[in-house]
Amino acid sequence: MDVAYVSNERKITALAAGALLLSSLSLGGCATSTAGSSLMDARAEAAPPNKGVYPLLGDLPPKPEKPAMTPDERLKLQKELITARDRQVPKAKGQAAGP
Repeated sequence: MDVAYVSNERKITALAAGALLLSSLSLGGCATSTAGSSLMDARAEAAPPNKGVYPLLGDLPPKPEKPAMTPDERLKLQKELITARDRQVPKAKGQAAGP
């Protein structure tokens, strides 16, 4: 088998070429970006504004134009609920006293 010997001059030349290649690649990335712009800035501009799920502390919902129920409707609903409750009380007592 033959052993290939590389001279010191070729080693230095190869190292210098490698260093030059690496530095040109690393500096090439800096040259392609523009000042004041980055990939994150482009994404932020393209995305819609992020609105949180919850309102801010000082933000109050607007007042409704009309109330949800009039006093007459509220009274009618209370009476209906009371009668429904009174109908269920004897059934519940009968089931508890049963078997």
